[in-house]
Amino acid sequence: MWAGDDASTSTDPRPLVLHLVYRFDTGGLENGVVNLVNHMSGARYRHAVVALTDVAAGFARRVQRDDVRWASMHKGPGHALAIYPSLFRLFRQWRPAVVHTRNLAALECQVPAWLARVPARVHGEHGRDVDDPDGTRVRYQRIRQIYRPFVHRYVALSRDLERYLVERVGIDPKHVSQIYNGVDTARYRPAGGRRAVPVGCPFMEPDLFLVGTVGRMQSIKAQTLLVRAFVALIRRKPEVRQRLRLVLVGSGPLLAECESLLMDAGLRELAWLPGERSDVPEVMRGLDCFVLPSLAEGISNTILEAMASGLPVIATDVGGNAELVERGQTGTLVAADACEEMSAALEALASAPSMAASMGLRGRARVMQHFSLPAMVTAYEGLYDALLMQRR
Repeated sequence: MWAGDDASTSTDPRPLVLHLVYRFDTGGLENGVVNLVNHMSGARYRHAVVALTDVAAGFARRVQRDDVRWASMHKGPGHALAIYPSLFRLFRQWRPAVVHTRNLAALECQVPAWLARVPARVHGEHGRDVDDPDGTRVRYQRIRQIYRPFVHRYVALSRDLERYLVERVGIDPKHVSQIYNGVDTARYRPAGGRRAVPVGCPFMEPDLFLVGTVGRMQSIKAQTLLVRAFVALIRRKPEVRQRLRLVLVGSGPLLAECESLLMDAGLRELAWLPGERSDVPEVMRGLDCFVLPSLAEGISNTILEAMASGLPVIATDVGGNAELVERGQTGTLVAADACEEMSAALEALASAPSMAASMGLRGRARVMQHFSLPAMVTAYEGLYDALLMQRR
């Protein structure tokens, strides 16, 4: 069920932070955990990652530290009550100083952490629930209220999520910290000069304009909106067909639907859909514009990665997207599921590549100033330090 040395016999004086997620696989939340573990000073804290379902071995290899413990609980569908005993034993054996759960699917695991007397218990809200994109479902608010007594501190990744916790769930503001994700600006960087061409991409001509997105292809991410906007633009302005190309990177339930929409429109040859890729930084450097068509978001890692890569961003005005993208400066915001509005935004940037490039440069500068990895790591270290000091 789990692997790694037994912390109950460890003499390592560094406090252990146990990050608990639903599944540890490709995704923005999980990538944030990777960045935090990789960049937090090894002299300060040790780390463990526990997945209620599974730790994906390929994704876990992104963690570059060799002192991280891993556990897959293999939970089935439904409530996690059945694995409470296993979690309790794991917490008692590994003795974490901090258990940090993330999103609603992992929140209930605060209970076995409380039973195991974990000194500091943190819960992070990273984004909206799939079937509660605007945060208005009372049922989900009440679930969060039930587990409120077991959590010492909440972390909201955006001001929007902070307002949700305080105003709708009723969390005392003094128990909520707002910490933005940071992005690795060395890994995600502009191409420098001409647009790069990722391995396998068929669109090599330098005068093309490539718009694209990266992420899990599922309903909440709404990649079909981007496809419909792309098709609508070419139907409205047939001459754009000569230079506009579409890139959709990721796998999931919407992949087949996106392909079908392109096939029906006779535009399949103008799009590249390579599935999931491990070379996302190179993919970003192969674009001229990044698009995030989501129906709901917390703070999007992919927007930050695109901005760090020097790309202008077109995003839906949901969740924390407006906290990242400055209208008219680093990109454009459009209403959720607004096909014509997104189509017009695509046209505006594709017809003015120099303006798009300038937006991308301003986006890179904004990330360097406000969304760096050192700032994120310092904030989490300070949070863990303060909680452990209080618990002592």
